[in-house]
Amino acid sequence: MIVWVSFIILVSIFLVLDLFVFNRKAHVIDTKEASKYTALWVGIALAFTGAVYLIYQNGWIANPDDLTASNAALKYVTGYLIELSLSIDNIFVIAVIFKSFSIPLKFQHRVLFWGIVGALVFRAFMILFGVALINEVSWMTYVFGAFLLYTAYNMLTSHEEDFDPEKSYVYKFARKLFPVTNTLDGQKMFVHKMGKRIATPLFLALIVIELTDILFALDSIPAILAITADPFLVFSSNILAIMGLRSMYFFLSNLLDKFQYIHYSLVAILAFVGIKLILVHHVEFPEWLSLAVIILALGLGMLFSSLKPTDEKDRQNVKESLNTDKKP
Repeated sequence: MIVWVSFIILVSIFLVLDLFVFNRKAHVIDTKEASKYTALWVGIALAFTGAVYLIYQNGWIANPDDLTASNAALKYVTGYLIELSLSIDNIFVIAVIFKSFSIPLKFQHRVLFWGIVGALVFRAFMILFGVALINEVSWMTYVFGAFLLYTAYNMLTSHEEDFDPEKSYVYKFARKLFPVTNTLDGQKMFVHKMGKRIATPLFLALIVIELTDILFALDSIPAILAITADPFLVFSSNILAIMGLRSMYFFLSNLLDKFQYIHYSLVAILAFVGIKLILVHHVEFPEWLSLAVIILALGLGMLFSSLKPTDEKDRQNVKESLNTDKKP
């Protein structure tokens, strides 16, 4: 219990420092600043591997799978990389949401911050529920595996379509719950006009992003459960990965157009972990294999992307979708 409480306190401290110290004032986060924060978050997450090793070596936490310290550390890193890689698709969708609601760059960090806070709560419940299912109902591995294979197939065969958040059910439902204004008032989620509390586009963007994260978690959490069903490893790897999602979003804003084949890397990763879940009761996969597949898939995706020249029109479309900074 002490380890769980300590981890949650650590994450809370990071969030407080992020909002009230490093990003107290709204400002545009350029690529240089985003790269520093991305390196910081990735460094913290990888450094936590040492903490995982010590925790399991000294038996400071319940170890239902009787993992060795080295196996626990390897499973943590693998789960972290899975979540980090699957977050790339999420970044594309977030960019479209911000563009649709005309959210200026300097206010996007605040929306993403509260989106992360909400994601921490929702994912905690989803992880606990998923781990309970895996541990109590053995055949759920087949269900999760089949779902991941379906997701990989759907991702491979689906044609890209313009996503309009304003046509989504959550947006329409939100407008029925409370009045909505089309104008921004700084970083405020709500404003008071004529005695009424009115939601701003920032709040609507936050709601849509929260729902989007839940939908993405339906893929990423079963994928991590293919690596381990240890609650602490699943939770810590998942949370530390999404903690760095904000800085990664701004860091990749000018680079996404260069990684055109990463999409296929994600398909390969989902397909592999889906097959692993289905065969988990019949075939013993080496601990290093999952990590090797993830690194190889991402490496090949980046390699082939770097070899293909980017169409200038596609580059401009990506930059316009990510660098929304117009007045609503």
